[in-house]
Amino acid sequence: MNAQREGTLFVVAAPSGAGKSTLVNALLEREPAISLSVSHTTRPPRTGELYGRHYYFVERGEFEREIAEGIFLEHAEVHGNLYGTSRTSVQSLLAQGRDVLLEIDWQGAEQIRRSKPDCVSVFILPPSRAELERRLRGRGSDSAEVIERRLRNSRGEIAHAHEFDYILVNDVFEHALADLQAIVRAVRLRSTLQWQRHGALIAELLAAGA
Repeated sequence: MNAQREGTLFVVAAPSGAGKSTLVNALLEREPAISLSVSHTTRPPRTGELYGRHYYFVERGEFEREIAEGIFLEHAEVHGNLYGTSRTSVQSLLAQGRDVLLEIDWQGAEQIRRSKPDCVSVFILPPSRAELERRLRGRGSDSAEVIERRLRNSRGEIAHAHEFDYILVNDVFEHALADLQAIVRAVRLRSTLQWQRHGALIAELLAAGA
């Protein structure tokens, strides 16, 4: 029998407006074996966002208490709001052999790489600064002040793109989605994982004719 393997942890980050969430949601439709980790945040929900599906929306005081209790695998303050990933939920899914995807910022990704260096990290870039601004303003969910802050912060975020395993540009959506899916599939074909997954087959082939 093949040994139970631990799942792969995928980390996807991008500046606001690069289309990260849209790409991730489309990837999950194509790759249902990947579980999305739902983050905690102090950010107020946008129109259509649901508690427990998009985020766990909590008050800052509760979030800070959870930090003190060591609940989070990673946490960071982004654009004035706190975000964090539950340690228990991620580790439980990985132990079951499930691949898990974290949709976080570069600060969280840095923490994840330190605690779990075998994670696979992807940074998504917009095709231009003008397009990034157009997408942010086109969402219609943030104030002008918030949009300006996100644009200013994007420079600092993009400066960390080189720290990630992969970088893709979200220009033509279908192309970017195909690239993201190709990364996932390539990771799953790594020899270490394939040896675990197909141990019985390899043992049979090695024994053939012995």
